[in-house]
Amino acid sequence: MTEFKHVSVLLDECIDNLKIDPDGIYVDGTLGLGGHSAEIAKRLRSGRLICIDRDETAIERAGARLEAFADRITFVHGNFSDTASILDSLGIDAVDGMLFDLGVSSPQLDESQRGFSYQHDAPLDMRMDKSAALTAFQVVNEWDENRLNRILWDYGEERYARRITAAILAYRERKPIETTLELVEIIRGAMPAAALREKQHPAKRSFQAIRIAVNDELGEIATMMDTAPDKLRPGGRLCVISFHSLEDRIVKSGIARRENGCVCPREAPICTCGFVRTLKSVTRKPILPTAEELERNPRARSAKLRVAERV
Repeated sequence: MTEFKHVSVLLDECIDNLKIDPDGIYVDGTLGLGGHSAEIAKRLRSGRLICIDRDETAIERAGARLEAFADRITFVHGNFSDTASILDSLGIDAVDGMLFDLGVSSPQLDESQRGFSYQHDAPLDMRMDKSAALTAFQVVNEWDENRLNRILWDYGEERYARRITAAILAYRERKPIETTLELVEIIRGAMPAAALREKQHPAKRSFQAIRIAVNDELGEIATMMDTAPDKLRPGGRLCVISFHSLEDRIVKSGIARRENGCVCPREAPICTCGFVRTLKSVTRKPILPTAEELERNPRARSAKLRVAERV
């Protein structure tokens, strides 16, 4: 099995904010290579850690890494958006902490055959769960102009979305777009010279948008924020690491709805709308990587950690 260099993002900050009880129950809803899980598990005594990932390869690799803690870990092949129902299926009413790292794991980026990278040639895939039906090939070759333009603009925040969409449509009239580098060249050819001189790779935003669409990432984050916090016991902590503004916005608003969701007029002497506060922010602003972490792991540069506590 290939060995991957893996540096867990905001590791110390997550562990500190989870305030781990050695006898508590915790969830790592985005297992990846298991870096965060290892640090949680080693702090448990009679406690239990539920590790969830929709990528079976990730579970296999992390399982080997976490073998020393097997007696306190339950692995689940599933989606983090289903955390609440997964806990129900395991007979767990409430947990003491949850961690969700919303980034794409290093193996998914580095294994060219997964099709996530714009640096290596591979079939257009981008599925985090390889058993899922929708692939990047279908998005790029079958979605209509309005749908393609919308995801590039909304999910990728790509200011040249219309130009890139037009180039994709023109190309696929001649033949299907089959590989990542084929798509990269189409994107590159659609962008003005000034954009190509920017430091950021010209295909980065478009690849982000397609990946989000393939895996319904934003919808899953919203579902998780709507349902998972209900499974925290009072005092339990929710830690969520996001990597771009769209993700962070959903996490921030999800916490705010549970913290400040009263819709009564400000002048009302008492709340009559029935709002019950269920979360409070531990930090008003997101926690960012330190300069030292960024030097060790440049991939952490856009990471933001938000922490909330069940009340």
